[in-house]
Amino acid sequence: MLYYMFNKPQGCVTARSDAFHRTVMDYFPPELADKLHPVGRLDKDTCGLLILTDDGDLDFKIMQPNRHISKTYFFYAVGTVNEEKKLLIEKGISMKGFTSRPAELLLCKQYKIYELEDLIPPERREKYMKNSNGAAFSASLTIHEGKKHEVKRIMEAVGCKIFYLRRDSIGSLLLDPALKQGDFRPLSEDEVSALKHNK
Repeated sequence: MLYYMFNKPQGCVTARSDAFHRTVMDYFPPELADKLHPVGRLDKDTCGLLILTDDGDLDFKIMQPNRHISKTYFFYAVGTVNEEKKLLIEKGISMKGFTSRPAELLLCKQYKIYELEDLIPPERREKYMKNSNGAAFSASLTIHEGKKHEVKRIMEAVGCKIFYLRRDSIGSLLLDPALKQGDFRPLSEDEVSALKHNK
């Protein structure tokens, strides 16, 4: 069986093939790309930890909602978070279509929007920079399910707009800091075992 950690860059899609965009598989040599598939997905504009494997059983174990494997994301967002908003996130927020499970929010640093200009996507930069002295912040959010756009939707529900999102962990598996965006490496036996046993 094959197991790889990939540091997904922004701008590519999590798919085996796509008619219009570069895919995560394009970063792997053809002999590997033919055998692997991504476990779950990250949005086109989201970077960070992605697992690729040919082990369908591991895929099932990680993606099964009732296993509640935690996933931690680091992000930058426009807006502010107070104690009331933090409590809402930690209790679970009712949104259109579903109620999020309790999540853990860790605030990292407060900013002015202009301080993060280089991280804002070009298509949103002009809009955000009209209020360049507005509030922004960095934080990490740990969720225990994997609904579509869940992290973005949770933060939007408390009035914050994420413009940079990176997945840093799946369960106990941490994104290797030595792995540059677009690079990959095999998982160790211990890393695979921890994923299989939901550690």
